[in-house]
Amino acid sequence: MNLNLFNPTGKPLWVVASTYAASVAVVLTLALGWYWSRTPDIFWVEEQPADAGRVVGYATADTLVRVAETLLDKPGGYLTNDKLPPGLFLDNMPNWEYGVLQQVRDLARVVRNDFSRSQSQSREDVDVSIAEPKFFFDNNSWILPPSESRYREGIEGFASYRNRVAGLAGPEAQFFARADNLREWLAQVEKRLGSLSRRLGDSVAQTVVNTDLAGDAAAEASSELPDSVQVRTSWFEIDDIFYEARGTSWALVHFFRAVELDFAQVLADKNARASVRQIIRELEASLQPMHSPIVLNGGGFGLFANHSLVMANYLARANAAVINLRELIDQG
Repeated sequence: MNLNLFNPTGKPLWVVASTYAASVAVVLTLALGWYWSRTPDIFWVEEQPADAGRVVGYATADTLVRVAETLLDKPGGYLTNDKLPPGLFLDNMPNWEYGVLQQVRDLARVVRNDFSRSQSQSREDVDVSIAEPKFFFDNNSWILPPSESRYREGIEGFASYRNRVAGLAGPEAQFFARADNLREWLAQVEKRLGSLSRRLGDSVAQTVVNTDLAGDAAAEASSELPDSVQVRTSWFEIDDIFYEARGTSWALVHFFRAVELDFAQVLADKNARASVRQIIRELEASLQPMHSPIVLNGGGFGLFANHSLVMANYLARANAAVINLRELIDQG
């Protein structure tokens, strides 16, 4: 057999074989990286456990568990702390993961401090009080222990709480779907969406008027504040913020669907279900598929699209609806 047919360059065979192997490895790495960079689909929120009646609190606790599980079990697993390719070279998905993780942390804390307690003097639920801090472990820890192991402990704790709320395990646990509890979670969401909207909008802004002390004539700061503030987001960071916002929207779509089920009576009493549906619609719109291989950062009225401004628009509209919903609940 004439080996020169496979080696027309005349180079040593081991050099040719190494080149082919390296090329195949690069192609496979790129293909795997593309597959791992695909965000998970939105899943259906379960209102009640299988073969059982409706249980208040089950949807929220179960959705929290499933969102956290998806964070760890999606294609490629949890990528933020990866030290090997292709995960090492991916930055969009780790930022998406951070957005999801922030919402898991916020909801877990509200479940611990509010949803699972009837009054400020009530005793904390044992499972929730142990599980909630696990989600606040360093999200970039690779070993001793890896982030995933701590987050799975948190998932196990909230899964136990979910089962106890549903009466599938003992001792019995409670979930209090009250207007004041819902208001506490909405306050957290409002702050997250407001911050993200501002950071996304700063992709084109250069300076803004300093409003840190606006609205309070007696307000003071620890040091003198400038009249204008430089806020321009670096071109190298804007895609990170964009995917963090996508992760935030993805998690919140599920959480608001769960809240719509568990707080149905509260929302009906306030005639506020339409507000929740509008929030969900705006968040779903922010998750539309991108038809560009990169996040474009064109001028506000320029020739090219600015994906950050589009994302900021959807989140700002969702945040305005959250603010209106919280004010509606406050009215009593």
